[in-house]
Amino acid sequence: MNSHANYPQTRLRRMRRDDFSRRLMRENRLTTDDLIYPVFVLEGQGQRQAISSMPGIERLSIDLLLKEAEQLVKLGIPAMALFPVTPTEKKSLDAAEAWNPEGLAQRTVRALKAEFPELGVITDVALDPFTTHGQDGLLDDAGYVVNDETVTALVKQALSHAEAGADIVAPSDMMDGRIGGIRAILEQNQQRNTRILAYSAKYASSYYGPFRDAVGSAANLGTGNKQTYQMDPANSDEALREVELDLQEGADMVMVKPGMPYLDIVRRVKDTFGAPTFVYQVSGEYAMLMAAAQNGWLDERAVVLESLLSIKRAGADGILTYFAKSAALWLQDSA
Repeated sequence: MNSHANYPQTRLRRMRRDDFSRRLMRENRLTTDDLIYPVFVLEGQGQRQAISSMPGIERLSIDLLLKEAEQLVKLGIPAMALFPVTPTEKKSLDAAEAWNPEGLAQRTVRALKAEFPELGVITDVALDPFTTHGQDGLLDDAGYVVNDETVTALVKQALSHAEAGADIVAPSDMMDGRIGGIRAILEQNQQRNTRILAYSAKYASSYYGPFRDAVGSAANLGTGNKQTYQMDPANSDEALREVELDLQEGADMVMVKPGMPYLDIVRRVKDTFGAPTFVYQVSGEYAMLMAAAQNGWLDERAVVLESLLSIKRAGADGILTYFAKSAALWLQDSA
C-alpha cells in the first residue's frame, strides 16, 4: 500500500524549494573522512615526474612524498595508498624485489610512519610492478598465471609490508586463496592488527590504462591482458561469491574496482554483507573527467564532487581517488 498521498497533496518540489530544506532531507554526505589518496613513489631524491595520461598527478621520490603526506594530514585525509615504480633492472620473472625488506615500498612505509604516524598507510600487494612481463602473478611455461605459487609470493610481500609498518595491506591480484594465506602469516608473525583491504571484485577493465603507465607496467604487459584472473565485466553474482570468500578468509574490508561503471556491484555488496566496502575511482575515470574539464566541456569541481557522492550513495564507506586533495579543499570551502 502506498503511504504517500497523490498530487497535489504531495508535491515533492516543496522540499526542494530552499537550500535549508534540501539540506535537512539530504540522504548522503561526502566528507573528507571518505577519501583515500593513491600516490606513486619513485627511487631517488628530489625526483618528480609528470604522468601525461593523468594531468596533475606525479610520481614522487620519498622525500617529496613526505611533503605530500604533510599536506594530506593538514587536509584531514585519513590515508594514502602507495604504488611503487620499480626500476627496470629490479624486475624479474620471480618478482623477488616485491618482498625485499629494503625495497622501495618498504622504505617508503617506514619513512611515512616515522614522520606521520597518524596517517594511515595502505600498500598494494601484487606482483605486476615487479615482473618483467607485467602480470600480477608468476607464469608457467605456457605463459599462464599460476595461482598457488603466486599466493606464496604475495604472502611474503604482505608480511614484508606489515613488518615495515603498513597499517593496511591491500591484495589487488585476484588470486584464489590469497586472503587466507596473508591472514595466516600475519597472525603467525604477531602482525595481528594489520588490516587487510581485499580487492575482492576487481574487474578486467579497460579503465586501468593510465595507472599502468604511471607504475611502468604497461610496456611490460604489452598486448597481454589479465582476463584469466580479474573478473569479467559482464558478471555480477560472481562478485558476491568473491566478496564472501574474502570475508571468510579474514578480510577486514572489501574493494570494488573500478568505481562509477560498477556502482550496481557496490550496492549489491553493501546490501548483502554490510562489511566495510571501498571503491577505487580508477585512473581512467580520473583521466576522462580531467580531459573534459580541461577542454571546458565539464565543470571539474561540480562533476568530481558529484561522481564521488554517487559512489558514496551506492554504499561505499571509503573511496580511493586521485581527486582526494582537490575534493578535500572543495569540501572545506563549502563547509
